[in-house]
Amino acid sequence: MSETPTPHIELYVRSLLPDGAHERQEAVIENLERLEREDAIADFSVIVWGKQIARDSAAAHTEEGRYILNRVAEFKQWALSNNVSLESFYQTKDVESGVTDERYTTMVLPVMGLAEYRDGELQHVAPCSDGDVVHTIMDRLERLEAGEPPAIEEESRGATVV
Repeated sequence: MSETPTPHIELYVRSLLPDGAHERQEAVIENLERLEREDAIADFSVIVWGKQIARDSAAAHTEEGRYILNRVAEFKQWALSNNVSLESFYQTKDVESGVTDERYTTMVLPVMGLAEYRDGELQHVAPCSDGDVVHTIMDRLERLEAGEPPAIEEESRGATVV
């Protein structure tokens, strides 16, 4: 058995799903359930978030809104520290309110995101990209099942990832 603590996984899913996303979310949840049964992960939680959030909106000032914004800020700090990018998965866009005609910036949240914690410390976020290489949620789940560290960890040590 590895000396590394077993991870806790947080899976973030969008509440209103685009076509095809429901099946992908179900497959990831089924994989997480299996990994938990096999003790490859300590446990997991599923957090439902919306399509987007504006930092200055009333929703952003709720407990749930602050939680999402804090988590995304943590994810972005992790990406910066690990020399990877989340930009194509957490995009910002300008929106015009049909009611007030005001323009504001919103952050579009991914359909699904995974955060891996060990001893309360964020260890990995998926999806993320390292140059042209995208590290997907399924990639990370496969590596967890095999007892392997995240691919970006191996790459930073100079190992070749196939």
